[in-house]
Amino acid sequence: MDFEAIIVQWLPDLWRDFQVQFGRYFIAAFVTVGIVWLLKRTRWKTRQIQQRSASWADIRREFLSSIQSNIVYLIITVIMIWGSNVGIFQRIGYSLGLWNDLLMIVAIILAHDAYFYWTHRAMHHRRFYKFFHRHHHRSITPTPFAAYSFAAPEALLNAMFIPLWQLFVATPVTVLIAFLIIQIIRNTTQHAGLELHPAWWLKNPVSRFISTTTHHDMHHSGGFNYNYGFYFTFWDRLMGTEHPDYHATFDRVVGNDKVPAAVRGKATAPA
Repeated sequence: MDFEAIIVQWLPDLWRDFQVQFGRYFIAAFVTVGIVWLLKRTRWKTRQIQQRSASWADIRREFLSSIQSNIVYLIITVIMIWGSNVGIFQRIGYSLGLWNDLLMIVAIILAHDAYFYWTHRAMHHRRFYKFFHRHHHRSITPTPFAAYSFAAPEALLNAMFIPLWQLFVATPVTVLIAFLIIQIIRNTTQHAGLELHPAWWLKNPVSRFISTTTHHDMHHSGGFNYNYGFYFTFWDRLMGTEHPDYHATFDRVVGNDKVPAAVRGKATAPA
């Protein structure tokens, strides 16, 4: 089946696929915005990371850019459909069993974290920054709507992870769906502008390797050469690109720096 036939045959489904893809972004962004709005009416309002707030113009730009990115993702979906039909991409059924599916979800997240770190860092190179990544960094004070606020070339580069993965790893549909849900939730919360993680997060030996909202927000607000990671911090730690003020900034945002030193350990210990 040729590429043109794929488009004709799947045209009704493509509109549905776009609705699903955009709906995933739309729901995750609005739910995160709603959570942030509610939390700002509690004592958590002090967890706003930057003093500056995004303008309506910022939000409008982020939202419209995300529509464009979802169109790019739809094009990749067409290529995936065609590639699956001609045998380029490996695919299997809906599940390998619960534990195998969970292990594969962990594997795809680890792989995506590595892909994101290195492509993100490459886009910051002076030869590539303007073409790929400058548009995303127009969001100095990001909101959840910035999750997919990319120029088309960056959206394409980000979207290429799934086809590249599927070239080598036959992945159940359920795993891909779970991964995409985790990815968009992670993306919107990383751009929330309000620290959503517990005050003890960086003191726990496990969770401290999982990046916080502050971690990515600092990348937007001026630490352009730091904090490239997405899910985790270990690539930044390993490569020396974690912002030197990250821990201090997180402590300031969550209020750890206001706890007396004598009781700070108990007050911020994991629950």
